[in-house]
Amino acid sequence: MDWMHVALRSLGAVAMLFLITRILGKKQISQLTFFEYITGITLGEVAGFISTDIEAHYMNGITALLVWFIVPFSLELLTLKSKRLREWFEGSGTVMIKEGKVLEDNLKKERYTADESLEQLRKKSVFNVADVEFAILESSGELNVLLKKENQPLTAKHLGVRTGPERETQAVIIDGNIMDEPLATAGLSREWLYTELEKIGVTVENVFIGQVDSYGQLYIDVYDDMLQLPQSSNKLLLLATLKKCEADLALFGLATADEEAKRMYEECTERMGRIIDQMIPVLKR
Repeated sequence: MDWMHVALRSLGAVAMLFLITRILGKKQISQLTFFEYITGITLGEVAGFISTDIEAHYMNGITALLVWFIVPFSLELLTLKSKRLREWFEGSGTVMIKEGKVLEDNLKKERYTADESLEQLRKKSVFNVADVEFAILESSGELNVLLKKENQPLTAKHLGVRTGPERETQAVIIDGNIMDEPLATAGLSREWLYTELEKIGVTVENVFIGQVDSYGQLYIDVYDDMLQLPQSSNKLLLLATLKKCEADLALFGLATADEEAKRMYEECTERMGRIIDQMIPVLKR
């Protein structure tokens, strides 16, 4: 029967296409270069052809698929070793804006209009060309923008604040089930998780998703969206304790008559103040 024949051919084409896409890599499903764009379209067309054209020889279609797989795959291996080949096949970035000045010749070269350029800038949350230091049109067609120094958002580095390394947030509960591997990755146990859930007053079965951040703080979302969960006060208690220690050190310094002890307490008070300033972004997040 024709429908059975088409179904079997389609299953074979899907399997081949899936295998080819997996081998060619994730670039085939992300931002494509011009050549990858052509390859993706052609592979889809050939797969559709060998699925439905029952009069055509099946192996001819498989051969075409293999050719369109082997050629891009071989070129990919070659371009990994040759910058010149990469530029030839994939192209290179084009500077569209430099120091707040639009380079009209480069826009014409890439067949970009002023409206299209402004639209791409707005996608990057940039509404003023004068705020841009560089804007480069990548070979994938994406416009990447570097703002001028005075227009860049402040970071901890700009403020001279040192921060510790961030760890990946781990999903420890999904659909009411405990995920043991992410829990172990976070260096925590089921006993810890049960204790934290008990503090909040919920059971594992009622949790839709639970995550542990890099500071060991548990965040949960329950199935009942109307349920108001108590906020963890551990960080605020720690901050209050640190401030009390700072106040106690200052009080000891005022109470003692020994000049050497007074200087020691004053130094300790200053150190504690610096520690609190560094910890506030963490404890109040």
